[in-house]
Amino acid sequence: MDVTTSRTRDLDQHSDGELLTLAEVADFLRVPVNTLRYWRQIGRGPRFFKMGRHLVTSAADLRTWVQSQKDGASPVA
Repeated sequence: MDVTTSRTRDLDQHSDGELLTLAEVADFLRVPVNTLRYWRQIGRGPRFFKMGRHLVTSAADLRTWVQSQKDGASPVA
């Protein structure tokens, strides 16, 4: 089992409608929170929206984004 499969399995523990915070997504993707903020600013990365004062995304949106990254990635030799 590769790391991506393991991480995807972790994401599968969340229901589609469950909202994930910026920090939770950063931890899942293993990137700094500021990277997610930058990606959001330039229109890259998972879709986030404001819930009060917090940026959140649904587990379903994150799953969709991760799958799109896997589909669009070139294979590593």
